[in-house]
Amino acid sequence: MTPDMVAELLRQLLREAMILAAPVLIAAALLSFLLSLVQTLTSLQEQSLTSVPRLLAVGLILLAAMPWFLERLANYTVHLMTNFHRYVG
Repeated sequence: MTPDMVAELLRQLLREAMILAAPVLIAAALLSFLLSLVQTLTSLQEQSLTSVPRLLAVGLILLAAMPWFLERLANYTVHLMTNFHRYVG
């Protein structure tokens, strides 16, 4: 396996990881921003006010998008295994 092949495999892996993590991270960031804005405007400084809704939102997004996540991971794995001969030999 050449260094170029390793770099290409790592690039593909990181691309898939970013695609899979993006919906959850974006939703958590937007919700955190909105909750911080509400806290600032109302002068409420309760930590559970931001933590609980963020955890619920991330959990719901993970639950709703799980079929897409699994399909994407399965396709990546199949692609990796079908081209395994290129990487080993």
